[in-house]
Amino acid sequence: MFTTLRCSLSKLGTIALLSLPLAACMVGPDYRKPDTTTTTQFRAAPAVAARDAGSSPADAARWWTGFKDPVLDRVVARALAQNLDLAGAAARVEQARARLGAREAALLPAGQAGFDAQAGRRSVQTPLGRLLNARPGFDRTGEQYEFDVGASWDLDLFGGLRRGEQAAGADYQAAGAAQAAAQLAIVSRAADTYIVIRSLQSRLAVAREQVRTQRRLVDLVALQYSRGIAAELQLRQAEGALAEVEASVPVLESGLEAALNALDVLMGAEPGTWRVELEVPAAIPVPPAVATAGGPASLIRRRPDLIAAERRLASSNAHIGEAIASYYPRLALSGLIGFATAGGGSLLSAGAQQTQISAGLRWRLFDFGRVDAEVAAARGAQAEALAAYRQAALRATEDVENAFTALVKREAQARTLASGETALTRARAAAQAAWQGGAVSLIEVLNADSRLLRTRDARVQAQAEAARAAVASFSSLGGGWNDGSAAADATAAAPGAAQP
Repeated sequence: MFTTLRCSLSKLGTIALLSLPLAACMVGPDYRKPDTTTTTQFRAAPAVAARDAGSSPADAARWWTGFKDPVLDRVVARALAQNLDLAGAAARVEQARARLGAREAALLPAGQAGFDAQAGRRSVQTPLGRLLNARPGFDRTGEQYEFDVGASWDLDLFGGLRRGEQAAGADYQAAGAAQAAAQLAIVSRAADTYIVIRSLQSRLAVAREQVRTQRRLVDLVALQYSRGIAAELQLRQAEGALAEVEASVPVLESGLEAALNALDVLMGAEPGTWRVELEVPAAIPVPPAVATAGGPASLIRRRPDLIAAERRLASSNAHIGEAIASYYPRLALSGLIGFATAGGGSLLSAGAQQTQISAGLRWRLFDFGRVDAEVAAARGAQAEALAAYRQAALRATEDVENAFTALVKREAQARTLASGETALTRARAAAQAAWQGGAVSLIEVLNADSRLLRTRDARVQAQAEAARAAVASFSSLGGGWNDGSAAADATAAAPGAAQP
């Protein structure tokens, strides 16, 4: 029995060894990472460098801590721990890992073992049953037992399976990079929404202060009107200005409610869960220094969404080879050894032994029209992935340029508006004093109030937009870029990678 087994395995091994030189071949194009033409630095980088002169940039890996806001730190920590989009991204990574495992397993011999036991009673009313029943000693009942161990191996002569493994490996890496991109996006959205909340709270404070000022003015005019000093026109003008300011409050309150709800959802909680903590007004976070982190060339190696796009391009390239392999034959080896008997007592005897060795050749020889279509589709998908990658690189550079410009210009706007607010505050006080002295009309006071309110509100919005632009700058640069090159190297070296 064991001699037969050794002979069978020897024959199977001989066939496999003879096929190994052929198995080293892989058809299809080998992947080369595309070159991207980029400038040495961002156009807006000098302005950012001038802004940050003498300041230490924020820790790139935890850039949100550079805003020096403990509440923001807690918000980001909850979002990273509880956001459901991130849970979905992690699940997609596990799916891609499983698909890669299946592709890797397809390259190895597959084995199976089986045991079958049957018992039956034959009819004597069928033609065969009548014939057998005519024989002396015919037993209508019977038993059969069979135990087999088998193995099969697709030798992958032209590399179709290995190209499939490369594609699955690149997809796995793309899923990992996409998960990192999702984390960066969630952190950025959480920080941006938090800044919007603080901005709306500050704007509400400005509006409510103006409401109180306007009410005092209405009360003063009403008193003068009751004494016959002021005309009714002045009273109605003051009341109209008060109504205009009061009408802005519900709009701001509605926006604040929506932002609070959105932030709760980002933190994986029902709207209202963290409202008590966030309803306490606080100042708009001050933007930290932003390092340009190496320019556009390093941006392509660093941003996780670009890494994901490049890995999807590598996957599409491997699928071309997988499709081209269908032009060539596939050789599979299989072997079986086992025992079969009609009686359980003799199952493992030498006489019950059975062996089988086979080599199967499959070739889509008359299906080349369909193979042509599959190859053309794979090449089209690769061209689409290449265009998507190059477009993503352009948009990434655009994101950085826009964020840098917005950061510098919005901060300049905020400084200008702060100076204007100081001047208008003095002008308003002078206008009221002149009106009370009878030197000017109430219209001058109302106009001064209106200009002051608009300027103060615009200054708050400019401060908020500058902080949001800082968030966009960190996000567009790829987040923790201090670790970006190492992460890219680890991605390229992962199992199943299509190496350039």
